[in-house]
Amino acid sequence: MSTPPTTPVRRAAVTFIFVTVMLDMLAFGIIIPVLPHLIVQLIGGSIAKAAVWSSAFGTLYMLMQFVFSPIQGALSDRFGRRTVILISSFGLGIDFVVMALAPVLWLLFIGRAVSGICAASFSTANAYIADVTPKEKRAAAFGLLGAAFGIGFIVGPALGGFLGHLHIRLPFWVAAGLSLVNFCYGFFVLPESLPPERRSARFDWRHANPFGVLVLLRRYPQVFGLAAVFFLANLAQFSLNSTYVLYTDYRYGWGPQIVGYTLALVGLFSGLVQAVLVRRLMPTLGERRMIMAGLALCIVGYVFFGLAPTAWLFVLGIPFLCLGGLVGPPAQAMMTHQVDAHEQGRLQGALTSLASLAGIFGPALFANLFALFISDHAPLPLPGVAFVLAAILLAVAAVVAWRVTARMPVHGLTAAVSAVGATPPDPTAIAHIEP
Repeated sequence: MSTPPTTPVRRAAVTFIFVTVMLDMLAFGIIIPVLPHLIVQLIGGSIAKAAVWSSAFGTLYMLMQFVFSPIQGALSDRFGRRTVILISSFGLGIDFVVMALAPVLWLLFIGRAVSGICAASFSTANAYIADVTPKEKRAAAFGLLGAAFGIGFIVGPALGGFLGHLHIRLPFWVAAGLSLVNFCYGFFVLPESLPPERRSARFDWRHANPFGVLVLLRRYPQVFGLAAVFFLANLAQFSLNSTYVLYTDYRYGWGPQIVGYTLALVGLFSGLVQAVLVRRLMPTLGERRMIMAGLALCIVGYVFFGLAPTAWLFVLGIPFLCLGGLVGPPAQAMMTHQVDAHEQGRLQGALTSLASLAGIFGPALFANLFALFISDHAPLPLPGVAFVLAAILLAVAAVVAWRVTARMPVHGLTAAVSAVGATPPDPTAIAHIEP
Protein backbone atom coordinates (compact mmCIF):
# COMPACT_ATOMS: atom_id res chain seq x y z
CA MET A 1 0.00 0.00 0.00
CA SER A 2 1.35 3.44 -0.95
CA THR A 3 2.16 5.87 1.79
CA PRO A 4 1.28 9.58 1.93
CA PRO A 5 3.74 12.04 0.38
CA THR A 6 6.82 13.23 2.27
CA THR A 7 6.47 16.23 4.59
CA PRO A 8 7.38 19.12 2.20
CA VAL A 9 5.11 17.75 -0.52
CA ARG A 10 2.34 17.05 2.00
CA ARG A 11 2.51 20.58 3.42
CA ALA A 12 2.33 22.11 -0.04
CA ALA A 13 -0.65 19.90 -0.95
CA VAL A 14 -2.51 20.76 2.27
CA THR A 15 -1.86 24.45 1.60
CA PHE A 16 -3.32 24.13 -1.90
CA ILE A 17 -6.49 22.42 -0.67
CA PHE A 18 -6.74 24.93 2.19
CA VAL A 19 -6.85 27.82 -0.29
CA THR A 20 -9.29 25.95 -2.53
CA VAL A 21 -11.75 25.33 0.32
CA MET A 22 -11.32 28.84 1.68
CA LEU A 23 -12.21 30.43 -1.67
CA ASP A 24 -15.24 28.15 -2.06
CA MET A 25 -16.47 28.96 1.45
CA LEU A 26 -15.90 32.66 0.83
CA ALA A 27 -18.15 32.42 -2.22
CA PHE A 28 -20.86 30.61 -0.23
CA GLY A 29 -20.51 32.94 2.75
CA ILE A 30 -21.08 36.04 0.65
CA ILE A 31 -24.63 35.05 -0.32
CA ILE A 32 -25.78 33.90 3.15
CA PRO A 33 -26.95 37.31 4.43
CA VAL A 34 -28.84 38.19 1.24
CA LEU A 35 -30.46 35.00 -0.11
CA PRO A 36 -33.41 34.96 2.35
CA HIS A 37 -34.03 38.67 1.74
CA LEU A 38 -33.92 38.09 -2.03
CA ILE A 39 -36.56 35.37 -1.56
CA VAL A 40 -38.70 37.86 0.40
CA GLN A 41 -38.31 40.34 -2.45
CA LEU A 42 -39.22 37.85 -5.16
CA ILE A 43 -42.34 36.50 -3.44
CA GLY A 44 -43.44 39.83 -1.95
CA GLY A 45 -44.55 37.99 1.21
CA SER A 46 -44.07 37.96 4.94
CA ILE A 47 -41.11 36.70 6.92
CA ALA A 48 -43.10 33.59 7.89
CA LYS A 49 -43.74 32.75 4.20
CA ALA A 50 -40.12 33.48 3.35
CA ALA A 51 -39.06 31.06 6.10
CA VAL A 52 -41.10 28.28 4.48
CA TRP A 53 -39.64 29.04 1.05
CA SER A 54 -36.12 29.21 2.53
CA SER A 55 -36.66 25.75 3.99
CA ALA A 56 -37.64 24.48 0.53
CA PHE A 57 -34.44 25.99 -0.91
CA GLY A 58 -32.40 24.39 1.84
CA THR A 59 -34.04 21.00 1.39
CA LEU A 60 -33.42 21.04 -2.36
CA TYR A 61 -29.79 22.07 -1.86
CA MET A 62 -29.12 19.25 0.57
CA LEU A 63 -31.07 16.70 -1.49
CA MET A 64 -28.68 17.41 -4.37
CA GLN A 65 -25.72 16.98 -2.03
CA PHE A 66 -27.17 13.72 -0.73
CA VAL A 67 -27.51 12.30 -4.24
CA PHE A 68 -24.26 13.59 -5.70
CA SER A 69 -21.78 13.36 -2.78
CA PRO A 70 -21.32 9.59 -3.10
CA ILE A 71 -21.11 9.93 -6.88
CA GLN A 72 -18.34 12.50 -6.55
CA GLY A 73 -16.65 10.43 -3.85
CA ALA A 74 -16.66 7.30 -6.02
CA LEU A 75 -15.52 9.30 -9.07
CA SER A 76 -12.64 10.79 -7.07
CA ASP A 77 -11.63 7.31 -5.86
CA ARG A 78 -11.55 6.13 -9.47
CA PHE A 79 -10.22 9.15 -11.40
CA GLY A 80 -8.51 11.27 -8.73
CA ARG A 81 -9.48 14.25 -6.56
CA ARG A 82 -8.22 17.13 -8.70
CA THR A 83 -10.61 16.67 -11.63
CA VAL A 84 -13.68 16.51 -9.37
CA ILE A 85 -12.68 19.64 -7.46
CA LEU A 86 -11.99 21.61 -10.68
CA ILE A 87 -15.29 20.69 -12.35
CA SER A 88 -17.22 21.62 -9.22
CA SER A 89 -15.50 25.00 -8.87
CA PHE A 90 -16.24 25.87 -12.50
CA GLY A 91 -19.85 24.73 -12.13
CA LEU A 92 -20.31 26.92 -9.04
CA GLY A 93 -19.01 29.98 -10.88
CA ILE A 94 -21.50 29.56 -13.73
CA ASP A 95 -24.31 28.80 -11.30
CA PHE A 96 -23.76 31.98 -9.26
CA VAL A 97 -24.02 33.98 -12.49
CA VAL A 98 -27.41 32.37 -13.18
CA MET A 99 -28.57 33.18 -9.64
CA ALA A 100 -27.39 36.77 -9.98
CA LEU A 101 -29.59 37.18 -13.05
CA ALA A 102 -32.61 35.16 -11.90
CA PRO A 103 -35.73 37.36 -12.29
CA VAL A 104 -38.16 34.78 -10.85
CA LEU A 105 -38.18 32.39 -7.91
CA TRP A 106 -38.16 29.16 -9.92
CA LEU A 107 -34.91 30.06 -11.69
CA LEU A 108 -33.29 30.91 -8.36
CA PHE A 109 -34.61 27.55 -7.16
CA ILE A 110 -32.85 25.72 -10.02
CA GLY A 111 -29.67 27.65 -9.30
CA ARG A 112 -29.75 26.49 -5.72
CA ALA A 113 -30.05 22.88 -6.92
CA VAL A 114 -26.94 23.24 -9.09
CA SER A 115 -25.09 24.78 -6.12
CA GLY A 116 -25.88 21.67 -4.11
CA ILE A 117 -24.52 19.41 -6.85
CA CYS A 118 -21.26 21.34 -7.13
CA ALA A 119 -20.80 21.80 -3.38
CA ALA A 120 -20.75 18.02 -3.01
CA SER A 121 -17.02 18.30 -3.81
CA PHE A 122 -16.32 19.24 -0.18
CA SER A 123 -16.27 15.52 0.55
CA THR A 124 -13.54 15.21 -2.08
CA ALA A 125 -11.53 17.91 -0.29
CA ASN A 126 -11.72 15.85 2.91
CA ALA A 127 -10.60 12.73 1.02
CA TYR A 128 -7.71 14.80 -0.40
CA ILE A 129 -6.57 15.54 3.16
CA ALA A 130 -6.78 11.84 4.06
CA ASP A 131 -4.68 11.02 0.96
CA VAL A 132 -1.76 13.27 1.82
CA THR A 133 -1.71 13.06 5.63
CA PRO A 134 -0.52 10.20 7.86
CA LYS A 135 -3.13 8.79 10.25
CA GLU A 136 -1.61 10.32 13.36
CA LYS A 137 -1.66 13.83 11.83
CA ARG A 138 -5.16 13.86 10.36
CA ALA A 139 -6.92 15.53 13.30
CA ALA A 140 -4.65 18.57 12.96
CA ALA A 141 -5.06 18.54 9.15
CA PHE A 142 -8.86 18.38 9.41
CA GLY A 143 -8.63 21.22 11.92
CA LEU A 144 -6.72 23.25 9.35
CA LEU A 145 -9.41 22.50 6.79
CA GLY A 146 -11.99 23.63 9.34
CA ALA A 147 -10.02 26.86 9.72
CA ALA A 148 -10.38 27.40 5.95
CA PHE A 149 -14.15 27.14 6.43
CA GLY A 150 -13.89 29.61 9.30
CA ILE A 151 -11.87 32.15 7.32
CA GLY A 152 -14.35 31.93 4.47
CA PHE A 153 -17.13 32.72 6.94
CA ILE A 154 -15.21 35.54 8.60
CA VAL A 155 -14.85 37.51 5.39
CA GLY A 156 -17.76 36.14 3.35
CA PRO A 157 -20.85 37.12 5.37
CA ALA A 158 -19.39 40.51 6.36
CA LEU A 159 -18.56 41.25 2.71
CA GLY A 160 -21.92 39.87 1.59
CA GLY A 161 -23.79 42.04 4.08
CA PHE A 162 -21.91 45.13 2.89
CA LEU A 163 -22.42 44.31 -0.81
CA GLY A 164 -26.06 43.40 -0.23
CA HIS A 165 -26.60 46.79 1.34
CA LEU A 166 -25.41 48.33 -1.93
CA HIS A 167 -27.43 45.98 -4.15
CA ILE A 168 -29.05 42.69 -3.25
CA ARG A 169 -27.72 40.95 -6.40
CA LEU A 170 -24.12 42.13 -6.09
CA PRO A 171 -22.97 39.36 -3.71
CA PHE A 172 -23.91 36.71 -6.29
CA TRP A 173 -21.66 38.33 -8.90
CA VAL A 174 -18.75 38.47 -6.47
CA ALA A 175 -19.36 34.83 -5.49
CA ALA A 176 -19.26 33.86 -9.17
CA GLY A 177 -15.93 35.64 -9.60
CA LEU A 178 -14.43 33.91 -6.57
CA SER A 179 -15.49 30.45 -7.76
CA LEU A 180 -14.02 31.05 -11.21
CA VAL A 181 -10.79 32.36 -9.67
CA ASN A 182 -10.73 29.20 -7.57
CA PHE A 183 -11.08 27.11 -10.73
CA CYS A 184 -8.12 28.91 -12.31
CA TYR A 185 -6.06 28.54 -9.12
CA GLY A 186 -6.75 24.82 -8.96
CA PHE A 187 -6.14 24.30 -12.68
CA PHE A 188 -2.64 25.79 -12.52
CA VAL A 189 -1.57 24.99 -8.94
CA LEU A 190 -3.51 22.14 -7.31
CA PRO A 191 -1.67 18.80 -7.64
CA GLU A 192 -3.34 15.42 -7.75
CA SER A 193 -3.32 13.65 -4.36
CA LEU A 194 -4.31 10.12 -5.40
CA PRO A 195 -1.75 8.33 -7.62
CA PRO A 196 -3.06 5.75 -10.10
CA GLU A 197 -1.85 2.77 -8.06
CA ARG A 198 -4.03 3.84 -5.08
CA ARG A 199 -7.23 4.37 -7.09
CA SER A 200 -10.21 2.06 -7.30
CA ALA A 201 -9.96 -0.41 -10.16
CA ARG A 202 -13.30 0.72 -11.60
CA PHE A 203 -16.22 3.04 -11.00
CA ASP A 204 -18.97 1.06 -9.26
CA TRP A 205 -22.50 2.49 -9.25
CA ARG A 206 -23.21 0.58 -6.05
CA HIS A 207 -20.67 2.82 -4.33
CA ALA A 208 -22.29 5.89 -5.93
CA ASN A 209 -25.76 5.02 -4.63
CA PRO A 210 -26.56 7.56 -1.87
CA PHE A 211 -28.18 4.81 0.21
CA GLY A 212 -25.81 2.05 -0.80
CA VAL A 213 -22.80 4.11 0.22
CA LEU A 214 -24.10 4.11 3.80
CA VAL A 215 -23.51 0.35 3.79
CA LEU A 216 -19.83 1.27 4.01
CA LEU A 217 -20.53 2.72 7.46
CA ARG A 218 -22.29 -0.46 8.56
CA ARG A 219 -19.16 -2.47 7.72
CA TYR A 220 -17.30 -0.47 10.36
CA PRO A 221 -19.50 -0.53 13.52
CA GLN A 222 -17.40 2.00 15.43
CA VAL A 223 -17.45 4.37 12.48
CA PHE A 224 -21.22 3.91 12.27
CA GLY A 225 -21.64 5.11 15.87
CA LEU A 226 -19.58 8.25 15.31
CA ALA A 227 -21.43 8.79 12.04
CA ALA A 228 -24.66 8.90 14.07
CA VAL A 229 -23.14 11.68 16.19
CA PHE A 230 -22.07 13.41 12.97
CA PHE A 231 -25.64 13.16 11.65
CA LEU A 232 -27.24 14.59 14.81
CA ALA A 233 -24.73 17.45 14.98
CA ASN A 234 -25.40 18.33 11.35
CA LEU A 235 -29.15 18.12 11.87
CA ALA A 236 -28.84 20.55 14.80
CA GLN A 237 -26.78 22.93 12.69
CA PHE A 238 -29.62 23.35 10.22
CA SER A 239 -31.45 25.32 12.90
CA LEU A 240 -28.88 28.02 12.10
CA ASN A 241 -28.85 27.56 8.33
CA SER A 242 -32.63 27.75 8.01
CA THR A 243 -33.65 30.35 10.63
CA TYR A 244 -30.68 32.54 11.65
CA VAL A 245 -31.25 35.38 9.19
CA LEU A 246 -35.02 35.57 9.55
CA TYR A 247 -34.99 34.85 13.30
CA THR A 248 -32.61 37.72 14.05
CA ASP A 249 -34.64 39.99 11.76
CA TYR A 250 -37.87 39.05 13.54
CA ARG A 251 -36.60 39.16 17.12
CA TYR A 252 -33.85 41.81 17.06
CA GLY A 253 -34.57 43.76 13.87
CA TRP A 254 -31.25 42.89 12.22
CA GLY A 255 -30.77 43.61 8.51
CA PRO A 256 -28.21 42.10 6.09
CA GLN A 257 -25.33 44.21 7.43
CA ILE A 258 -25.65 43.22 11.09
CA VAL A 259 -26.32 39.60 10.12
CA GLY A 260 -23.19 39.67 7.96
CA TYR A 261 -21.07 41.11 10.78
CA THR A 262 -22.31 38.61 13.36
CA LEU A 263 -21.74 35.72 10.96
CA ALA A 264 -18.23 37.09 10.43
CA LEU A 265 -17.83 36.92 14.20
CA VAL A 266 -18.97 33.29 14.06
CA GLY A 267 -16.38 32.65 11.36
CA LEU A 268 -13.64 34.36 13.41
CA PHE A 269 -14.31 32.28 16.50
CA SER A 270 -14.71 29.11 14.43
CA GLY A 271 -11.38 29.74 12.70
CA LEU A 272 -9.63 30.26 16.03
CA VAL A 273 -11.11 27.07 17.42
CA GLN A 274 -10.09 25.02 14.39
CA ALA A 275 -6.67 26.54 13.78
CA VAL A 276 -5.52 27.11 17.37
CA LEU A 277 -7.55 25.27 20.01
CA VAL A 278 -7.73 21.90 18.23
CA ARG A 279 -3.96 21.83 17.95
CA ARG A 280 -3.39 23.01 21.52
CA LEU A 281 -5.98 20.86 23.27
CA MET A 282 -5.45 17.56 21.45
CA PRO A 283 -2.35 16.55 23.48
CA THR A 284 -4.10 17.35 26.78
CA LEU A 285 -7.64 16.14 26.20
CA GLY A 286 -7.26 13.42 23.60
CA GLU A 287 -9.84 12.69 20.93
CA ARG A 288 -12.65 11.44 23.17
CA ARG A 289 -12.62 14.25 25.72
CA MET A 290 -12.34 16.87 23.01
CA ILE A 291 -15.47 15.50 21.33
CA MET A 292 -17.41 15.54 24.61
CA ALA A 293 -16.25 19.04 25.55
CA GLY A 294 -17.20 20.39 22.12
CA LEU A 295 -20.70 18.93 22.31
CA ALA A 296 -21.31 20.28 25.84
CA LEU A 297 -20.18 23.81 24.97
CA CYS A 298 -22.19 23.83 21.75
CA ILE A 299 -25.33 22.91 23.71
CA VAL A 300 -24.77 26.00 25.89
CA GLY A 301 -24.48 28.13 22.75
CA TYR A 302 -27.76 26.87 21.32
CA VAL A 303 -29.54 27.51 24.62
CA PHE A 304 -28.30 31.13 24.54
CA PHE A 305 -29.52 31.50 20.95
CA GLY A 306 -32.95 30.06 21.68
CA LEU A 307 -33.74 31.86 24.92
CA ALA A 308 -31.83 35.18 24.75
CA PRO A 309 -34.33 38.04 25.20
CA THR A 310 -31.84 40.67 24.02
CA ALA A 311 -29.38 40.91 21.15
CA TRP A 312 -26.30 41.18 23.37
CA LEU A 313 -27.18 37.90 25.13
CA PHE A 314 -27.67 36.28 21.75
CA VAL A 315 -24.18 37.43 20.70
CA LEU A 316 -22.80 36.09 23.98
CA GLY A 317 -23.79 32.60 22.82
CA ILE A 318 -21.59 32.77 19.71
CA PRO A 319 -18.28 31.74 21.37
CA PHE A 320 -19.95 28.75 23.04
CA LEU A 321 -21.52 27.68 19.78
CA CYS A 322 -18.21 27.95 17.94
CA LEU A 323 -16.46 25.79 20.53
CA GLY A 324 -18.58 23.01 19.08
CA GLY A 325 -15.90 23.05 16.38
CA LEU A 326 -13.79 20.93 18.74
CA VAL A 327 -15.98 17.95 17.82
CA GLY A 328 -15.34 17.59 14.09
CA PRO A 329 -11.56 17.12 13.66
CA PRO A 330 -11.06 14.37 16.30
CA ALA A 331 -14.28 12.59 15.30
CA GLN A 332 -13.34 12.66 11.64
CA ALA A 333 -9.80 11.52 12.38
CA MET A 334 -11.10 8.60 14.47
CA MET A 335 -13.31 7.52 11.58
CA THR A 336 -10.53 7.70 8.97
CA HIS A 337 -8.35 5.50 11.20
CA GLN A 338 -10.89 2.69 10.81
CA VAL A 339 -11.21 2.78 6.99
CA ASP A 340 -8.84 1.46 4.31
CA ALA A 341 -6.93 3.94 2.14
CA HIS A 342 -8.77 3.05 -1.07
CA GLU A 343 -12.13 3.78 0.62
CA GLN A 344 -11.38 7.23 2.03
CA GLY A 345 -13.25 8.96 -0.79
CA ARG A 346 -16.30 6.79 -0.20
CA LEU A 347 -16.10 7.42 3.55
CA GLN A 348 -16.10 11.18 3.02
CA GLY A 349 -18.86 10.82 0.44
CA ALA A 350 -20.88 8.82 2.97
CA LEU A 351 -20.36 11.47 5.65
CA THR A 352 -21.35 14.22 3.27
CA SER A 353 -24.41 12.17 2.32
CA LEU A 354 -25.32 11.95 6.02
CA ALA A 355 -24.98 15.72 6.34
CA SER A 356 -27.10 16.10 3.23
CA LEU A 357 -29.69 13.68 4.57
CA ALA A 358 -29.89 15.84 7.69
CA GLY A 359 -30.30 18.81 5.36
CA ILE A 360 -33.22 17.23 3.56
CA PHE A 361 -35.26 17.17 6.78
CA GLY A 362 -33.58 19.89 8.84
CA PRO A 363 -34.55 23.07 6.95
CA ALA A 364 -38.22 22.10 6.72
CA LEU A 365 -38.30 20.98 10.36
CA PHE A 366 -36.68 24.07 11.85
CA ALA A 367 -38.11 26.69 9.47
CA ASN A 368 -41.66 25.43 9.86
CA LEU A 369 -41.27 25.29 13.63
CA PHE A 370 -40.02 28.88 13.57
CA ALA A 371 -42.93 29.92 11.33
CA LEU A 372 -45.41 28.20 13.66
CA PHE A 373 -44.00 29.75 16.82
CA ILE A 374 -44.11 33.30 15.45
CA SER A 375 -47.63 32.88 14.05
CA ASP A 376 -50.96 33.65 15.71
CA HIS A 377 -51.37 29.91 16.36
CA ALA A 378 -48.16 29.52 18.35
CA PRO A 379 -48.58 27.04 21.24
CA LEU A 380 -46.31 29.28 23.37
CA PRO A 381 -44.21 32.41 22.78
CA LEU A 382 -40.89 30.78 21.87
CA PRO A 383 -39.51 32.14 18.56
CA GLY A 384 -36.16 30.49 19.35
CA VAL A 385 -37.72 27.01 19.39
CA ALA A 386 -35.42 25.83 16.57
CA PHE A 387 -32.31 26.44 18.68
CA VAL A 388 -33.84 24.79 21.74
CA LEU A 389 -34.54 21.67 19.67
CA ALA A 390 -30.96 21.80 18.36
CA ALA A 391 -29.65 21.74 21.94
CA ILE A 392 -31.77 18.65 22.67
CA LEU A 393 -30.42 16.87 19.56
CA LEU A 394 -26.84 17.58 20.64
CA ALA A 395 -27.58 16.21 24.11
CA VAL A 396 -28.63 12.93 22.45
CA ALA A 397 -25.45 13.05 20.33
CA ALA A 398 -23.35 13.47 23.49
CA VAL A 399 -24.84 10.30 24.99
CA VAL A 400 -24.13 8.33 21.80
CA ALA A 401 -20.58 9.73 21.54
CA TRP A 402 -19.81 8.82 25.15
CA ARG A 403 -20.85 5.20 24.59
CA VAL A 404 -19.22 4.74 21.17
CA THR A 405 -15.84 6.33 21.88
CA ALA A 406 -15.43 4.29 25.06
CA ARG A 407 -14.86 1.28 22.79
CA MET A 408 -12.58 2.97 20.28
CA PRO A 409 -8.77 3.02 20.41
CA VAL A 410 -7.15 6.41 20.72
CA HIS A 411 -4.03 7.20 18.75
CA GLY A 412 -2.24 8.17 21.95
CA LEU A 413 -0.56 11.26 23.19
CA THR A 414 2.64 10.65 21.27
CA ALA A 415 0.72 10.64 17.99
CA ALA A 416 -1.40 13.58 19.04
CA VAL A 417 1.64 15.61 20.00
CA SER A 418 3.30 14.71 16.73
CA ALA A 419 0.16 15.85 14.92
CA VAL A 420 0.15 19.29 16.47
CA GLY A 421 3.86 19.86 16.93
CA ALA A 422 3.54 20.47 20.65
CA THR A 423 5.85 19.65 23.51
CA PRO A 424 4.97 16.30 25.14
CA PRO A 425 2.90 16.82 28.27
CA ASP A 426 3.83 15.66 31.74
CA PRO A 427 3.79 11.83 31.84
CA THR A 428 1.31 11.87 34.73
CA ALA A 429 -1.27 13.31 32.33
CA ILE A 430 -1.21 10.18 30.17
CA ALA A 431 -3.26 8.25 32.67
CA HIS A 432 -6.06 10.78 32.40
CA ILE A 433 -6.51 10.42 28.65
CA GLU A 434 -9.56 8.25 28.16
CA PRO A 435 -9.60 5.54 25.44
